Amino acid sequence: MSAIFVRSLPFGLYIGLLVLEGVLRDYATGFDVRWLYPIKAGIVALALVVLWRHYAELHKYGLRSKHVLLSLAVGIVVLVLWVNLDAGWMLLGEAGEGYDPRGAEGRIDWLLVAFRIAGAALVVPIMEELFWRSFLQRWLQQSDFLALDPGRVGVKALLIASALFAVEHIQWFAGLIAGLAYGWLYIHTRNLWAPVVAHATTNGLLGAYVVTTEQWRFW
Repeated sequence: MSAIFVRSLPFGLYIGLLVLEGVLRDYATGFDVRWLYPIKAGIVALALVVLWRHYAELHKYGLRSKHVLLSLAVGIVVLVLWVNLDAGWMLLGEAGEGYDPRGAEGRIDWLLVAFRIAGAALVVPIMEELFWRSFLQRWLQQSDFLALDPGRVGVKALLIASALFAVEHIQWFAGLIAGLAYGWLYIHTRNLWAPVVAHATTNGLLGAYVVTTEQWRFW
C-alpha cells in the first residue's frame, strides 16, 4: 500500500466522521451525536491497528529520558497557551458549546468523559502526528518522505504544515503554535514518539482541565 495512503486513511476517516457528526446534529435531532465520538475514535483506532505494520517510524519505541521530559514540557506549555489563546481574532468562526457530557439534569456522564479523554489522548495524537508530522511535514520537504531524516526538515516545510494544522482547529492561533511546537520536537528528536507524547500530554491534561472547570468550549 502507498505510504501516503496508510498515513492519510486514519486522518481521513476522522475528518469524514466529523463531517457526519455535523450533518447528524442538523438533521437527526433525536440522535445524541455525543456518542459518535467513541465510534469515531474506535474506527480510527481500528484503522491504526490494522495498518500498524506500515508505520516504521512508530516501531522505534525508545525515547531518551531527556526527550521524554522535553516532550512532556512541550505538551504542558501548549496546554497552558491553548486555554489562554481564545480571543476573538484567534478563532475561526464562532466558538461553539463544545463537547458537553452533562445530561438534562446537569450531571456529568463519566462514560462520555472517559471515551472523550481516551480518544483525545491515545488515538488522536498518533493519528494526527502520523499525518501532519511524519507524512506532510516531511513530504513538503521531499516527495520521497520516508527516505528523509526528520532532522533535515526545513523552516518552510515546518511553517506550511503547521499553518495547515492550524486551520483544522477553531482556535487557529493556538493550533499554529501547537503545530510549530510538535513539528519542531519531531525535527529536534528525530523520533515521532516525541510529538506523540507531547500531543497526548496536551490533550489528556486539557480533558482534565475542561472537566474540572466545565469550560466545555475547549472540547
